[in-house]
Amino acid sequence: MGAKVRYKPIIVKFAPDVRYKSMKGETDYFTILPEDKVPERGKILISEPFLADTFFNRTIVYLVGHSEEGSIGFILNKPLEIKLNEAVDGFDRCGDYLYMGGPVMPDTLHFIHSCGDNIPDSVWVDDNIYWGGDIDVVRELIANGELDGGRIRFFLGYSGWDSGQLERELEEDSWVVVKVNPEIILDNSIEDPWKTVLRGFNKKYRVWADFPKSPELN
Repeated sequence: MGAKVRYKPIIVKFAPDVRYKSMKGETDYFTILPEDKVPERGKILISEPFLADTFFNRTIVYLVGHSEEGSIGFILNKPLEIKLNEAVDGFDRCGDYLYMGGPVMPDTLHFIHSCGDNIPDSVWVDDNIYWGGDIDVVRELIANGELDGGRIRFFLGYSGWDSGQLERELEEDSWVVVKVNPEIILDNSIEDPWKTVLRGFNKKYRVWADFPKSPELN
C-alpha cells in the first residue's frame, strides 16, 4: 500500500476555441472551481471529458488514501472481461466481473467493501466503505453466501500518485473532486458511471456528459 508510484499521466492543453466552445456560446466549462480541487480520502476524481491520457480518459477514481506522501485509488468504471472466479482460486461462488483499478501493479488483487470489522485488517475509508482486509475471510464469507457483489468490489491494480503529483494535475484542471453517495461506490450495475455522476451535478460540469469523445466533433 505504501509503494512509491512513478506513473505520470500525459496532460494536453487544448486551444481556447476547443476547450471553451459550447452550444451556449463562450461559457467556460473547463476551468474547475477551487472548491472542487480538494482531494481527500473518500472522494472521487472525475476526469475532464477530453483528458488525453487514454488510460484515465472519462474515468472515475475513488480515493482510498490521500496524504502529503501521495494518493491511491481505484477506477470505478473500467470493467474487465474476466470474472473473479475465473481469475483467482477459491472464489467459485463469486461470478462478479473484475475491474481495472489502475495502471500500477496490474497483477495484484484489491477490494473495497462495506463489511467493516467483519473482515479483519480492513482500513476504513469513509462512510461505510472499507479498503482491503483478510482475503481468506473474504473467501470464506463468499463461500458461505454471507457476502455478495452488492457489498464488495474487486480490482486488478491501482491508481497512484507521488507526493504533489495529483495536486499538479488538479491545477491543470484534469479532474473534478467531489463527494458522492457511498452506494454509488459499490454499485457495479450503473450504466456509464462517468456520465451518470456528472448528470447528477447542479454545477457547470454536468454538461461534460453530453460532450463528444473527440473535441473536433464539438
